[in-house]
Amino acid sequence: MRPPEVDGSHTCTPETVLRDGELTVLGRIRSASNATFLCEAALASSDEEPVTCVYKPVAGEQPLWDFPDGTLAGREYATYLLSSALGWNIVPHTIIRDGPAGPGMLQRWVDMPEEEPEGDAELVDLCQPGRLPAGYLPVLQAYDYRGDEVVLIHADDPQLRRMAVFDLLANNADRKGGHILRGEDGAVYGVDHGLCLHVEDKLRTVLWGWAGQTVDEATLDSVRALDLDGGLAERLGEHITAAEVDALRDRVDALLRDPVLPGPDRRRPIPWPAF
Repeated sequence: MRPPEVDGSHTCTPETVLRDGELTVLGRIRSASNATFLCEAALASSDEEPVTCVYKPVAGEQPLWDFPDGTLAGREYATYLLSSALGWNIVPHTIIRDGPAGPGMLQRWVDMPEEEPEGDAELVDLCQPGRLPAGYLPVLQAYDYRGDEVVLIHADDPQLRRMAVFDLLANNADRKGGHILRGEDGAVYGVDHGLCLHVEDKLRTVLWGWAGQTVDEATLDSVRALDLDGGLAERLGEHITAAEVDALRDRVDALLRDPVLPGPDRRRPIPWPAF
């Protein structure tokens, strides 16, 4: 169905364009395990710039035995709702709407700097043993595909640290290094949240560098202000089960009782591949 025309004399927000714009598929993202498309949303008769976005149709999802309830698109949207309610802006603006392949998740594309400063490590990276860059934390020592020893590291960055807390609350089972993006606006974003918010403890992440450290008070204040007994719980309940909403509530309560980031002393603590 063609979106409604908009009077070009009025300024629209990118969120409005994402919601109401006509979607044009620019290409398929082949690295994704489920059908994922790079799209452009544009409003007819509007001077507003098109918005680049990622579109994941429900019809392109592969069934997962360990995430049998709801849809992956719904879990991505529920995780955005949690990020938005916390006020942390970790998950880019996300909606559920119809697209060329039917209903699915639409998420704003994260524009990244065209060039990284030469010699700088990525937010999550590998280094040689004994050569930890300043401002980075080690996660584990392993071997690369050639059999050489490497150390998995991540930046000791306050935005990244808050993402580690977010993943604990969202019970993220798939925080790969490639799911962490530094936008050209300087913010750190997380993407690909289809494997979140399960009842069972499934936390798998590359962000273990702060294990055993106490969560800062500013972050805890945001967690304390999270209202899971009102409208947020109802909106989450449209996409995840009641038991999963209860489990989220339990994780919030547990963090406030014992505000310490956990360690990787669990089965399969790191997703594979790590990037």
